[in-house]
Amino acid sequence: MSIKATPTAGAKLLTPTDHTLVMIDFQSQMAFATHSIDAVNLRNNAALVAQAAAGFGVSTILTTVAEKSFSGPMFSEITEAFPGQKMLDRTSMNTWEDAAVIERVNQIGKPRIVLAGLWTSVCIVGPALSALDQGFEVYVIADACGDVSAEAHNRAMERMVQAGAQPMTSLQYLLELQRDWARGDTYELTTGIAKKVGGAYGLGVTYAQTMFGAHEG
Repeated sequence: MSIKATPTAGAKLLTPTDHTLVMIDFQSQMAFATHSIDAVNLRNNAALVAQAAAGFGVSTILTTVAEKSFSGPMFSEITEAFPGQKMLDRTSMNTWEDAAVIERVNQIGKPRIVLAGLWTSVCIVGPALSALDQGFEVYVIADACGDVSAEAHNRAMERMVQAGAQPMTSLQYLLELQRDWARGDTYELTTGIAKKVGGAYGLGVTYAQTMFGAHEG
């Protein structure tokens, strides 16, 4: 049986319109005990994900746990990307057990869930396994998650992957939403985010554009 290739994207690749991004518990109290990733990288990667989602119009849920009484506000890098968006505050560690969050998930109605947040082994594992159990496809942005130790983060990622979740990174998320440099309407958005919070890749874009007038398209 012969197989014929076609110039089309694989069905497992994300698009801006096929998923709901849920950003969970990016809060001060949660970050204090996070040691699997340093706070600077965590905040930078969270900003990258938030700016990518906002720029591409991805349906996004922002949720906190005990914001006023214990855990503090969500990182400003995230809230500034979604000005005026309502924060869904919870008492449950598992976001998927919160009725207000699930009501919003159902209102949006997308079959794929993308997760990022703190901590990987609790607040990400909970909704990942719960959503998978209910038939959703689940993606986890691994470097926009963190835990109390590298061991805790790694074992949590393994557990979710074994259950069927698909791991990815923050920069991968941005570039997967763009996916083709010929898409001129989002070219400046994508390279602009990369230059601001895309680390060494963003520096390379800045250098190429400034020194040579280079353009990926």
